[in-house]
Amino acid sequence: MNNKQWRRLHRKIAPIVFLPLFVSAVTGILYRVGKSWLGLGDSFGEMMMFIHQGSYLGKQLRVIYVILNGLGLIAMVVSGITMAGIFRGTPVDKLTQKSENESI
Repeated sequence: MNNKQWRRLHRKIAPIVFLPLFVSAVTGILYRVGKSWLGLGDSFGEMMMFIHQGSYLGKQLRVIYVILNGLGLIAMVVSGITMAGIFRGTPVDKLTQKSENESI
């Protein structure tokens, strides 16, 4: 896949995985900060973990939610790293200069 195709894939996946990943990150942070620093009770921790783990979806869908959340995160990381050219050995600045020179 070329860089344009990776961008297209990244752009299609991002809106789908944003909300589940955001909810998972926020509830995970709230759980840890609430329990450790603020001394909030067990009922707060249970509520945050209920949301964080997707328990509101039921037993069967909870597993699917966690798997899709993880796969979505992996897809975003792989497409982001590929677009950035981190493992190509070519700095992003050089790629940007090259594409700008080609368009002139």
